[in-house]
Amino acid sequence: MLVNRSARAGRAARSVDAVLAGLGQSGHEVRVLAATSRDEARSEVARVVAGGAHRLVVAGGDGLVHDALQAVAGTRTVLGVVPVGSGNDFARALGLEGLDTAAACRAALGPPRALDALHSGAGWVASIATIGFSAGVTARAERLRFPRGGSRYTLATLLELPGLRPVPLRIVVDDEAHEVDAVLVAVANTAYFGGGMAICPDAVATDGRLDVGVVGPIGRVRLLRFFPQVFDGHHRDHPAFTAWQGGSVRIEPVDADAEPLDVWADGERMGTTPFELRAVRAAVLVAAPSA
Repeated sequence: MLVNRSARAGRAARSVDAVLAGLGQSGHEVRVLAATSRDEARSEVARVVAGGAHRLVVAGGDGLVHDALQAVAGTRTVLGVVPVGSGNDFARALGLEGLDTAAACRAALGPPRALDALHSGAGWVASIATIGFSAGVTARAERLRFPRGGSRYTLATLLELPGLRPVPLRIVVDDEAHEVDAVLVAVANTAYFGGGMAICPDAVATDGRLDVGVVGPIGRVRLLRFFPQVFDGHHRDHPAFTAWQGGSVRIEPVDADAEPLDVWADGERMGTTPFELRAVRAAVLVAAPSA
């Protein structure tokens, strides 16, 4: 079991005993990998996967899932998730968010499903990669220590609004190029980001495709009215929103001399533009009741 003791401002550490008890009821011996940094988490996971671990249970949020995915993708090691992080968007897409600890532990030890993942030169993505305003919100939320939980993303959104501006981007989905002025770009394997916003509500982690969602030029007040619609997917028909599906995507500034934009994925900074992603079918085995 991989644990990030700093998740939820330290509350995850207080959940460890409950998760251990829940997993222990299965009769399995549980070995805890208590990572204190991203590098340590990745190193520990890579070591146990290389050693033939049959199952790795992550007790944390999207960032820890992201770290574990880098080692388990493309292997026979099954990934289980007990969501005790802030956003838990990957767990939400799998029907795990909202379960009590005992139920989440049972699901983490349940039968595996083969799920897609997104891949780039910088690594694997479980849920969504974002560029633009949403990336700024994620970066801001990571720096906040209050409030706790998903409400950090709401506060981070308000703090980022003064810097809202569209950026000319070229988005190539498969072989079809689109030039857009984008406030936000999301490339999705699953529907959710930002603590429960279904930015790409049609994204399914079993169809071998990625979903691209773009929010075009939009004012601050309209954006504040737009975001509540994202939680239930009603933004699909908003005039500022455009979506495509495909097997791969490349995102780059229209102006080759423009400053690169940060790319965040699963709540972690992953690189800068130009950036490419492709959908890899059945890339990871995940214990989950749904997908």
